[in-house]
Amino acid sequence: MYQKCVDMLHSRGVQLQDIADCVMFLQKKYQPGLTSEKCMTAIDTVLHKREVQHAIITGIYLDRAAEQGIMDDHDLEHILMNDNPLYGIDEVLAYGICNLYGSIALTNYGYIDKVKPGIIEKLNIKGEQCNTFLDDIVGAIAAAAASKLAHNV
Repeated sequence: MYQKCVDMLHSRGVQLQDIADCVMFLQKKYQPGLTSEKCMTAIDTVLHKREVQHAIITGIYLDRAAEQGIMDDHDLEHILMNDNPLYGIDEVLAYGICNLYGSIALTNYGYIDKVKPGIIEKLNIKGEQCNTFLDDIVGAIAAAAASKLAHNV
């Protein structure tokens, strides 16, 4: 499942290094000497959790279904394609990832979702590819990895 999730992220334009850059953004101020390799190790740990894998698979599937126009519910399809700010289920899925790593992950997620650095900003731009769930999942993975690093200091 781990490799399937990495491949799914790659297929949507997300490299693990992109997520590591977000982890670095969140933690560099608090951990002098933090390296990209440490960030990647933390991300790897997060991605090996079954709950995280399920969130990735589910979110990407829903994004793809919306952009392919194969949903039975066209109202939901419209909501997803437009990343309606009142929808909120995309954030709820992301919270599931963060909850595995405690309150620091939740606050990190709230911050990174607000400022949208790097890949998260790119994913948030509306286009033909639906990223309603993906931008939040990537943010949650970064927040969880940053929390893991914070707990290990």
